[in-house]
Amino acid sequence: MAIGATIIKARLQLANMDTHLYQDYNLTLAQHPSENAQRLMVRLLAFALQARDNLTFTKGLCADDEPELWAKSLTDDIELWVELGTPEEKRLKKACARSKQVVLYSYGGGSADIWWQQNQKQLAKLPKLTVYNLAYEQTQALAQLFQKTMDVQVSVQDGEVLVSTESGSVSLSPDLLQGDQ
Repeated sequence: MAIGATIIKARLQLANMDTHLYQDYNLTLAQHPSENAQRLMVRLLAFALQARDNLTFTKGLCADDEPELWAKSLTDDIELWVELGTPEEKRLKKACARSKQVVLYSYGGGSADIWWQQNQKQLAKLPKLTVYNLAYEQTQALAQLFQKTMDVQVSVQDGEVLVSTESGSVSLSPDLLQGDQ
């Protein structure tokens, strides 16, 4: 018998001074059995950083042809494709061909750094791609805030991010590796 996804409820209060977006979201995330707390919290952070009215979580790890998050137009065109981790160049090329904009949040410390060194030249040829790196220590601290039901406040100002829950708070500084902010 296959293990099913764990349902996570997050009430997100977002204050993004950089984009002037102040919004509350009631989110339901399906945590894949192979997904750890760090990855789930990075996924939630990516939602907060890319928030817009039509942004939704996808099947993620359960579907090879979908990103973690996307925003689609009313005509079903993909406006934004959000990836996590260190995907293959081929996947990012395909995403750029299908979407108007692609944003990648890499994380994982040394392995993400090595991935970037190996792929930087090829990825520079993808003008629709924006790449951020999240420091390992910061995403590990973010994982410590994980709960199955959580109230999360995210504040963004001058590219700096503060994530707070009843368990504590974490400051993050996403490092822009490629693209525009």
